[in-house]
Amino acid sequence: MIEGTIIGESIRVGAEVGGVRLVSRRIWRSAQGDTATGQPEVWTLIEFECDEREADALAAGLAAALEKTGGWYADFRSPAETFVVYADKVFRYPRGDSEGRAEAMAYGRAAGVPEDELDWPV
Repeated sequence: MIEGTIIGESIRVGAEVGGVRLVSRRIWRSAQGDTATGQPEVWTLIEFECDEREADALAAGLAAALEKTGGWYADFRSPAETFVVYADKVFRYPRGDSEGRAEAMAYGRAAGVPEDELDWPV
């Protein structure tokens, strides 16, 4: 089983992620955006799960749909792997792999993700 979170505001207007069956576990709104980077102050967070066989399709769909500016990403994980997805870029590494995590974090910094938002689960 895959578990993750998508921020609704990270999806480009007119873009969509389809063909993947997501089960929502929780949807909530939170005032945690960084307006200095162009993010809205309030986010809609969608906590989800899906079948591991859908991981590649989900990662590809998110990479094609995420905003290219503002430092957006989505993350999800299986028991064995972590996926960190930016616009047009997917990082996939074994859970607990500090080198893979460091590479995904470095890319995020270069893409404008605020340091305190590079906090996906290990």
